[in-house]
Amino acid sequence: MSIKHVLAPAARTLAIIMGGGAGTRLFPLTKDRAKPAVPIGGKYRLVDVPISNCLNSGIRGIYVLTQFNSTSLHRHINASYKFDNFSPSFVEILAAQQTPEGSTWYQGTADAVRQNLRTFLEGTHEYFIILSGDQLYRMDYRDLLQQHIQGGAELTIACIPVNRDAATGFGIMETDATRRITRFVEKPKDPALLGELRMKPELLRELEEWDQQELYLANMGIYIFNRQVLAECLDNDLEDFGKHIIPAAIGSRNVQAHIFRGYWEDIGTIRSFFDANLNLCDPQPVYSFYAPGAPIYTQSRFLPASVVQDTVVNGAMISDGCQIRSAKLDRCIVGIRSLIHPGARLRNVIVMGADYYESDKGGTPPGEIPIGIGRDCVIEDAIIDKNARIGDGVVITPHEKDANSEGPGYYIRDGIVVIPKNSVIPPGTKI
Repeated sequence: MSIKHVLAPAARTLAIIMGGGAGTRLFPLTKDRAKPAVPIGGKYRLVDVPISNCLNSGIRGIYVLTQFNSTSLHRHINASYKFDNFSPSFVEILAAQQTPEGSTWYQGTADAVRQNLRTFLEGTHEYFIILSGDQLYRMDYRDLLQQHIQGGAELTIACIPVNRDAATGFGIMETDATRRITRFVEKPKDPALLGELRMKPELLRELEEWDQQELYLANMGIYIFNRQVLAECLDNDLEDFGKHIIPAAIGSRNVQAHIFRGYWEDIGTIRSFFDANLNLCDPQPVYSFYAPGAPIYTQSRFLPASVVQDTVVNGAMISDGCQIRSAKLDRCIVGIRSLIHPGARLRNVIVMGADYYESDKGGTPPGEIPIGIGRDCVIEDAIIDKNARIGDGVVITPHEKDANSEGPGYYIRDGIVVIPKNSVIPPGTKI
């Protein structure tokens, strides 16, 4: 008698992570890299978050769709995610490419999946989970899958409750009492329409919220499709899931909302990136890279422990391989291989560190400023991207300057000074 082996739903699910567009709102951090490759938390990349959520949820087949400035993202994924030969696990890159069916760039999220659909359907996966590569959150996708299957849904959309002010910046769902989505409106602005889209009192009570609270279900950009439903929904030329595919599906298919109650941040702007990072330094951060049994994975670099001498630290995350001497750090993220020299004072600063030690490449070239933060620098409300060379006595602050401006070697975006990757700031410069 044969025994049929039944796979768990997660093992029958394929993850598709959107590598993002040009990331113009995160410029200049996306000047030379894809948005999911932007460093976060000192030693991670944004793409590590959805990949780790998948692995911690038992989803072991993962594709990352890329298009813009994808070299560093490819390098990071290839170096970080290696599996043995005895399990069907993989994290693979699918870059935009010319095919007999088309030769255009991805025109939107739906178009990106459509152009690679043949590859996705080669396997036997029954469910497809579509994720964004630039969000910060923790989610066990098994909860999403369980609701999707038990509710007989053809498409499930992860949603998060937001207030009225935030609702105008999201796609907003209206549901019935069973959480079936009956209407979807992209970024509603009309007050009367917003009143109609409010979460129903019975749903608020079910979530143990005050039933008169004004909350709205916002689209998180996380979708689960049944296999055949995905193929049918993409059998057209519609370009985007949020703007086109979902509104078209709601009237004809069982589309349900999965309500997520945890922390979630769409890292879409310099300000949101800056605040999400520095919040990690707070005594009780809203997001933590540490959770028992559910680590966030990244590249293993085998760097030495950091050396901190005669330094005042008030709330900081210091990554591996750093050397910090006689400095003062107040609410800072310090990335790998960061060198901070005596007298430097940093407040509300993200230092992304370096890709290499100059000593491994023969030392600092004659006449050049070393990689790192020089002596007696004063830096506040700033992001110092990788491999930047900040000379001695440099002052960097956005105060009393236009919140969106730029100059030699720097950009100010959302009131934050950004020093781009590989920049050189001469000694004594005042920004």
